[in-house]
Amino acid sequence: MKQRVSETVKTLVVALVVAVGLHSVLLQPFWIPSGSMVPSLLVGDYLFVNKFAYGVSRYSLPFAPNLFAGRIFGHAPRRGDVVVFVPPNDRNEVYVKRLIGLPGDTIRVTGGQLSINGQQVPRLEQGIYVDTSGGGPVVVERFSETLPGGKTHAIVKLTDQGFANNTPLYTVPAGDYFLMGDNRDNSYDSRFLDGPVGYVPAANLLGPAVFILGSADLRAPWWEVWKWPGEMRWGRFFRAIH
Repeated sequence: MKQRVSETVKTLVVALVVAVGLHSVLLQPFWIPSGSMVPSLLVGDYLFVNKFAYGVSRYSLPFAPNLFAGRIFGHAPRRGDVVVFVPPNDRNEVYVKRLIGLPGDTIRVTGGQLSINGQQVPRLEQGIYVDTSGGGPVVVERFSETLPGGKTHAIVKLTDQGFANNTPLYTVPAGDYFLMGDNRDNSYDSRFLDGPVGYVPAANLLGPAVFILGSADLRAPWWEVWKWPGEMRWGRFFRAIH
């Protein structure tokens, strides 16, 4: 009997170690709680983060123990990656934004137009988009934007006014990155240096978001399970993230 209990305990310990290892080093699930990445990501998207892509940092491990500095087996992220990260000024949270600026880059937004290293980032009008991430429908303009290096992705804009659309010139410090939401007028990101994000150190990047496992627009009470099938966004299941 004692041997059987011992074997059961060993099995549970091994399973726990494997689960923690997979969570820590390989893939981590992440649920989208806000509309800052509309239209690329929607509220209710359930996605996976590749935590090995950029190597391992303290934030890759459960409870973020301060065991070492920097990254082990580190790989530089690419401009345009959709990145899940721990904001440096609010380490109890996890955010997702698009990586816009690399170390040493200069970034500026003027009249709603993004410029990187003194060059305007090309964008093309794609018509209107109805944003429901805040509850009621909001009609915004949709654009395709092509970053230096050739990465093209969608953004939406409501206005060209206000601070977020007319920023100072930022110079990204060595070892840091500049991240912005695709929903440009509904994203608290690196444009706000006194906010939770600001410049993001490499160690705070958990990894790129790689694919959407599932998605739901849950509006009915959670216990009305018979309504769940109708609230699933079936077309977003198993979709790669660009």
